[in-house]
Amino acid sequence: MSQLSITPKPRRNVELALLLLALAVGIGANMLVGVDQEKAFDSDFWFQSSLLALAALVFHGVLRFRAKYADPVILPLVVALNGIGLAMIHRLDAPGDDTGNNQLRWTLIAMAVAIAVIWFLKDHRILRRFTFISLAASALLLVLPLIPGISAGEILGARVWIRLGPMTFQPGEVAKITLAIFFAGYLSSNRDLILLAGRKIGPMQFPRFKDMGPMITAWLVSIGVLIFQRDLGSSVLFFGLFIVMIYVATSRISWVVIGLALILGGGFAASRVFSHVELRISGWLNAFTPEVYGRAPGGSHQIVQGLFGMANGGLVGTGLGQGRPDLVPFANSDMIIASLGEELGLIGLFAIVLMYLLLFTRGFRAALGTRDAFGKLLACGLSFAVALQCFVVIGGVTRLIPLTGLTTPFLAAGGSSLLANWIIVGLLLMISHTARGPVDTTPLQPAKGTESMGIDTPTEAVKHL
Repeated sequence: MSQLSITPKPRRNVELALLLLALAVGIGANMLVGVDQEKAFDSDFWFQSSLLALAALVFHGVLRFRAKYADPVILPLVVALNGIGLAMIHRLDAPGDDTGNNQLRWTLIAMAVAIAVIWFLKDHRILRRFTFISLAASALLLVLPLIPGISAGEILGARVWIRLGPMTFQPGEVAKITLAIFFAGYLSSNRDLILLAGRKIGPMQFPRFKDMGPMITAWLVSIGVLIFQRDLGSSVLFFGLFIVMIYVATSRISWVVIGLALILGGGFAASRVFSHVELRISGWLNAFTPEVYGRAPGGSHQIVQGLFGMANGGLVGTGLGQGRPDLVPFANSDMIIASLGEELGLIGLFAIVLMYLLLFTRGFRAALGTRDAFGKLLACGLSFAVALQCFVVIGGVTRLIPLTGLTTPFLAAGGSSLLANWIIVGLLLMISHTARGPVDTTPLQPAKGTESMGIDTPTEAVKHL
């Protein structure tokens, strides 16, 4: 019997068992918060818990019908992280505050959109047809916060939100998905042109200058975000996403070297030209200096209070509801890692970081298993986008790097971030379904750009790459 004739196991029952454990973690955390607030097992607790459990089980049911070979670990990991975030946000709600319930509403909306992605996207390779449409959509999403009338203006020093009626939305969170689709489609179709030999310096083969157009364009986009939207975190995220995807496509370390040089050069210039970048770096380097600590804006009060909170938590934490994370500004969004570190301790933070690591590795595993170049690049890009966002956020909270305005995926309060990251989960599940399932030999229409290379099907494109 050949290896290809072996029918793979769906492992949906494994997913169900892990999902029940994940729900126990999230609902249990919410229960502990209720015990501290003397509201355990009230009507709100049962209502919130039942909605989260119902949404997770419906998601699991959809996977049984539409993507039965999808990775069985991704959904439980995300549900556990989302549940912990809901519990902490609810715990930080002040009297009369509705942030916890609003986060639950966004969770249900985000899961519904991810379910729609899985239900209607029969094959992830279809997205390759929208390579340049995704580029146009990315440009539109990044420009929207600058358009008068729909722009929410400058909030906390950044112009990254638009106003939709009574609420605000951050289009840049969705732009990281459309940019990943564009990069994956472009690089999978133009890999040979990018790989044309250039000058060799030492052991590294550098590309020709005229082939560096995509990287220069991505660098200019990231600098544009930094200049016009004043958003350091998104700028780093977008350019880092491209560097990783072009490295995966070409396997040339020279692209990484060039990318790092552009980041360092752009960062140095920005720190000299733009005051908000200089204040961020100064607050990072001189966080405990009294003048910097009390400076407004751009002071280090937020960073220092977060560090003190995590130090107060120690190894095992103060316990959910027993700390004072409310002393940290934006404790339920930008600094939720510090809040969790205080009340869950170092062990709790390690457990959360381990869940993120498992999520990244399952995404990379899907990339390794899928049989088309576009899917490999897209899965790598989406997984790395979440990984880089976590690194930037946790690194900023722990003062490893300057603090940025990015949110911790699935944990922090923020509807646009939650929506974008659940869409990423839906796409990764579809790619893993293709990677783990039986070989699909169904031909697709040739993607734009492959006709000129004599490639008729995605299978031939993989061989060409």
